[in-house]
Amino acid sequence: MADEAPNLVQRKLESSGSALTAADRHFWDSQVLQELGDCSHWCVVAYWEEKMRVGRLYSVQEPSLDIFYDLPQGNGFCLGQLSSDNKSLLVQKVRSKIGYGIQLTKEVDGVWVYNRSSYPIFIKSATLDNPNSRTLLVHKVFPGFSIKAFDYEKAYSLQRPNDHEFMQQPWTGFTVQISFVKGWGQCYTRQFISSCPCWLEVIFNDQ
Repeated sequence: MADEAPNLVQRKLESSGSALTAADRHFWDSQVLQELGDCSHWCVVAYWEEKMRVGRLYSVQEPSLDIFYDLPQGNGFCLGQLSSDNKSLLVQKVRSKIGYGIQLTKEVDGVWVYNRSSYPIFIKSATLDNPNSRTLLVHKVFPGFSIKAFDYEKAYSLQRPNDHEFMQQPWTGFTVQISFVKGWGQCYTRQFISSCPCWLEVIFNDQ
C-alpha cells in the first residue's frame, strides 16, 4: 500500500471522521496563503495531534526555530503551552516524549532538521527522494542526528505550472511533514501521517 499522506486540503479537522467541507478547505487555504504572502516569514508551522490541528499557525522569521514540549529556558514554539482537547492516552504518551524536540535551521543549501529529543523523528519531503519516485519515502532520524529536510533548488525544479493540482495548491512541493516518535507509511502500521499521535507540517515560503 502506498504511503502517501493526505495533502493539506484533504485532511480532516475532527477525529470524529467528518471530512473537510468546501468552506473548511477555503479557510485553511486562505490561512496558509495569507501567512506565506508575507515575505518576512520563510516558513509557517502547524502542529497536529492525529487528525486535529492544535493551536494557530506559527510564523517563522528567525533563521532557526526550536520546536519543543519541554526545554529549560527554551525560546521558540513550545508545544507544551498549547491547549489540546485530545484525550487519547497514546497522544498524551507521545506528547510527553517530545522533550527538547527539534530545531529547524535555514541555511544556504536548504533547511536542516536536528533531532534534539531522546526518540526518533520521521520526515517526509519531496526533495529527499528521487524526483521520478511515485511514492515519497518516510525517513527516520535518530536522536542527535540531523537531515537536510528541504532543498529550495530541488523544490523549484519539481514545480509543474501546467499541473492542475499544483495550480490549486502551489505550496504542495514546499511542505515537509515530521512525526514525533511514531512512523508511518509502507513499513509501519500507520499508513497516513494523520494517524500519528503528534506531528508537524512545515510549509515553506516560495518567494
